[in-house]
Amino acid sequence: MSNARRYRLNFRDLMAQCESNYARLLPFIRALGERDSLDLALGRGRPRTVHIRVLERSPYTTTLRLQDQALHDAMPAPRLTVRLYHDARLAEVTEASPFRRVQARYPYPNSQMHQRDEKAQWNRFLGEWLAHVHDHGRDAASPWRRSGTTGD
Repeated sequence: MSNARRYRLNFRDLMAQCESNYARLLPFIRALGERDSLDLALGRGRPRTVHIRVLERSPYTTTLRLQDQALHDAMPAPRLTVRLYHDARLAEVTEASPFRRVQARYPYPNSQMHQRDEKAQWNRFLGEWLAHVHDHGRDAASPWRRSGTTGD
């Protein structure tokens, strides 16, 4: 184990991903307005729902919980807590269900089977998930409006 290279967080890539995630979350923040939650329908026929809930608002940060609907009892739905830093224009995953806090790096191997770069992986997942929701989601309250549009 002593010959194993220690994992180094690629801070530049993580910050680029957090900037991208912030930009992808802005349409949803605008759609929320002063409301505390927003439901987005994904798909046609029997769409599944992505629920966005504001956990905390302050002048410089907003904390959101994003939760997808479970597809099957054996597969729990993704649930992420995301903190947006408005002054820096960054959004990062701070918690991921079923875990509590997401660490920047983990020792490997570890008893919980976390990957060394799990924080980077969760932030990449958030970016991919937001792109999918933007492309295929619509406000559940007004089914003909895509989630990423402003209605203009």
